[in-house]
This record gives sequence, C-alpha cells and structure tokens, in this order.
Amino acid sequence: MYAMVCSQPDIVHSVSVLSRFMANPSREHWNGVKWLLRYVKGSLGVGVKFGYSKEGADITSYVDLDYAGDLDKRRSTTCYIFTLFGGPVSWKSQLQSIVALSTIEAEYIAATEAMKEALWLQGLVKELGVLNSVVEIFFRQLECNLGS
Repeated sequence: MYAMVCSQPDIVHSVSVLSRFMANPSREHWNGVKWLLRYVKGSLGVGVKFGYSKEGADITSYVDLDYAGDLDKRRSTTCYIFTLFGGPVSWKSQLQSIVALSTIEAEYIAATEAMKEALWLQGLVKELGVLNSVVEIFFRQLECNLGS
C-alpha cells in the first residue's frame, strides 16, 4: 500500500482490487499478489521525472471507470491520474459510494470526482505562482479543457 500511495501510481488499480479480498483471500488472489510484487521488483529502477515552466502549467488528467466491477455490490470503480509538468501528482482508484444504474451515471460520477480534483490542483498551481494553468481532462471519448 505504501509503494502505491507514495511512488507508484501504476499499481493503484491492482492494489485496490486485491485489497478487497484481504479478509478471505483465495489462491487466485495470492497469485495476483505475487504477480504484483514481481512487477514492483522489476520496476524499481523506473522513476518519475518532472519539468518546470514559469509561463504555464499543463495539468493533464486521464479518467476511466470499471462499470459495476465489484461483483458483490455491483458498484463501479472510479480511476484517475493527474500529471503536472509531465509527472504524476494525484491519482485515485476507488469504489463509487452508490450503485449507478447506467454507465452514463457512473461516468458522470467519475467525471465529477475528477473535476473536483482538477479545480483543487489548479488552485494549488496558482498558489505556487505559476501563471496560465490549463487543465485537460481525457475521459474515454469525452474531452474537457479548463482555462485559467
């Protein structure tokens, strides 16, 4: 969990799904954990690199969801990652709090969560003194662009 939170946003979804079965894991879940640990061991030399520009900050986000992926309660999973100056700064993979009755409802919930994070990050960038921050959100086939 520590590696996911602090340094490896690429394993967020895998850790999130595997952690649902901690109370009663099966052999299949144990195999998933071993695969994930092998992946982490093999990617130890991979790092995150940030650039910097006083003129403007491009905040880019990629949002997706797994509709009704929780087989027990049929809840959807919201996943997003935000990058600033080319490096990841915020990411999330979380079950939605309600059961969405359609894919579009689940997409709206995921988009709302991403927009809340985008507005917060845009405010943070302005506090850092970076002018003209633009937020781009890529959500499957939808595309949003927030100016400064």
